[in-house]
Amino acid sequence: MKKFALLATTVLASPALAQSAPAPEPARDAVHGDDNRVIIVTADFIDELDLLAGTSVVTGDDLLRDIEPQIGDVLADQPGVSATSFSPGASRPVLRGLQGERVRVLTDGIGTLDVSNTSVDHAVTIDPLVTERIEIFRGPAALLFGSQAIGGAVNALDRRIPRAVPENGYHFDAIGSYSSAYDGTSGSAAADVALSDQFVVHVDGSYRKTEDVEVGGYVLSPLLRAEQLAVAAEELEEGHLEEAEEAQEFADLRGVLPNSATETYTLGAGFALINDGGSLGASVSYFDSRYGVPARPGTEHAHGDEGEEGEEGHDEGEDHDHDDEGHDHGEVPVSIDLKQYRADLRAEVFTDGFLEKIKFRAGFSDYQHTEFEGDEVGTVFETQGFETRVELVQTQRNGWRGVTGFQASTRAFSAVGAEAFVPPNDTDQYGLFTLQEFEIGRIGVEASGRYERTDVRSDSVAIGLEEDAVITAVDRSFDAFSIAGGINYAIAPEVKLGLNLSRVERAPSAEELFSNGPHIATQAFEVGDPDLEKESSLGVEAYLRGETGAARFQLAAYYSRFDNFIYETDTGLEADGLPLFQFLQSDADYYGVEAQAAYDLIDRDGLTVTIDGVADYTRAEIEDDGPAPRIPALRVLGGVEASRDAFGARVEAEWVADQDRTASFEMPTQGYTMVNASVSWKPFGRRNETMLILSGDNLFDVDARRHASFTKDFVPLAGRNIKLSARLSF
Repeated sequence: MKKFALLATTVLASPALAQSAPAPEPARDAVHGDDNRVIIVTADFIDELDLLAGTSVVTGDDLLRDIEPQIGDVLADQPGVSATSFSPGASRPVLRGLQGERVRVLTDGIGTLDVSNTSVDHAVTIDPLVTERIEIFRGPAALLFGSQAIGGAVNALDRRIPRAVPENGYHFDAIGSYSSAYDGTSGSAAADVALSDQFVVHVDGSYRKTEDVEVGGYVLSPLLRAEQLAVAAEELEEGHLEEAEEAQEFADLRGVLPNSATETYTLGAGFALINDGGSLGASVSYFDSRYGVPARPGTEHAHGDEGEEGEEGHDEGEDHDHDDEGHDHGEVPVSIDLKQYRADLRAEVFTDGFLEKIKFRAGFSDYQHTEFEGDEVGTVFETQGFETRVELVQTQRNGWRGVTGFQASTRAFSAVGAEAFVPPNDTDQYGLFTLQEFEIGRIGVEASGRYERTDVRSDSVAIGLEEDAVITAVDRSFDAFSIAGGINYAIAPEVKLGLNLSRVERAPSAEELFSNGPHIATQAFEVGDPDLEKESSLGVEAYLRGETGAARFQLAAYYSRFDNFIYETDTGLEADGLPLFQFLQSDADYYGVEAQAAYDLIDRDGLTVTIDGVADYTRAEIEDDGPAPRIPALRVLGGVEASRDAFGARVEAEWVADQDRTASFEMPTQGYTMVNASVSWKPFGRRNETMLILSGDNLFDVDARRHASFTKDFVPLAGRNIKLSARLSF
């Protein structure tokens, strides 16, 4: 269980910029009751932004305990959060059952400027090893972060552009860890040095290497394993010995997930000039990662053959014939090698009068990743992206405060190779937004609006399939208008009851519009629709949150009605020997509940014992098509945590129900119960960040799979994992 910011004195309204204000005095932690600092979220003009009622924050000790190679897996035990868990090297957050183009992943308030939103096999270019804090925003977050946050947003913050002058003229952090299930080691170091009383420089670096991950049982899920055993028996009966042996080998895989190793390193440097008038800073960074893409059995296909276009009734696990020129993906391991060069700028200026300050944020990225088939280059993805954000923060007057801003981004994308399923395309987007809050006694009223213009274009869109396709230019423009409003009432000094309403519009992405080709990662032939319309969501959310005595809690229930919901479904046809998936539009309903609570059983004489829990449930239905795919199952997590002086301990159990409400092309997922435990020691006292943690995840080595994962039937979660982590800070 990670911390949530019920006692935060500021909650994010726009996460883009640094604060030069001093940190608050130490106060009791919002969940666990220790003496860590109050968690501060990054907008400083508003005390609590209730439009983002589902806000959570992961920082400090919890971030160290749950460190994983990808940000999705780091956050997966937060309420309403799951992860795509495509592989150990690629995992993106899933918020309230929504993922991909509906969840924005940000770094210090602007986009990561990678291609992780285009496909589940693409890694997020954020390294948790050099991340200080991660903020999660569920609900109507699109008004602040862009229409791609129609399902929520995740914001990771680091110190590459320093936010404050170090108190002693310098600050140093180092993190190291070893994980038994991954046979993996990782380490990072970061330093801030004040060259004067106003000028600070920063450097950091990290490295992680993991081997093929150990899993708790068979690699294949029971249903997929049964399919492969049936294929082996059938091929053996027909005298196809090699095919029978291959299917049997897949079915017998257990204990270790082949081709799941990762290797990642990052470098970063920056500076900031900070004084009473504001701040100005910049940074440059480099992200390099290579990771394996685990193979799904029975989905090999050939390039150069005529395919199986138009055939109906394909089965999962069906084999296909190959001509001599075809390339069988099942015979060679697939891996991805990605690199990103990035530059960032951040500034703020304090003013007098109606405006308190003006903030500016910008980032540029040059990104490339190559998908290898063995040692051969398969497909090369490249993108150059730029995003900027300006905010005008109003001075608080008579209970009224707010922010108005402008945001713009551009992306040039290209993919070259046998499986370039998306043609080269350009996307330009700009938006205007405002958020205003009024307080009248115990009543708070909030209102927000956003206008966004999106232009998506490509000169080489394929209409039709394979040799019958016609190449044409497509240029689409969309005007999206979004509004939200909320009202809350303080039923007690620290308890709020509230209701939010929102209507959010989202323009379709280039991948949804222009895809047409075989996709190596999803093992599907994906076809977009250049005529897709805007997607819109009408949402309502009720919440109760606060603290009373020794208890802290937040509870939310939500419902969203989507018009023109964009989704991808199996058509029952085949192309290039793969199942043919088509992007379509229909209406859809998403609704659910999420809760988080903590209670101090003991808090005296330096001893604190706390029980806590998380529960969440999402249900989603697409009109005329049945359940939406990859919706996480009901989940309940409970834990007990104790601390005294420099020592701490925690035990928790996570129960996940079976998920048998599946789309037509999905397999059900069995539930599981996973038990984790940890002990910690702060050798220089609990107020010092230096810490040693010994933890055990999945102690009973269970077979666990996330239904939100595209690869859950052949990529289980890690088995028993003993992890030793240390952080040195001074």
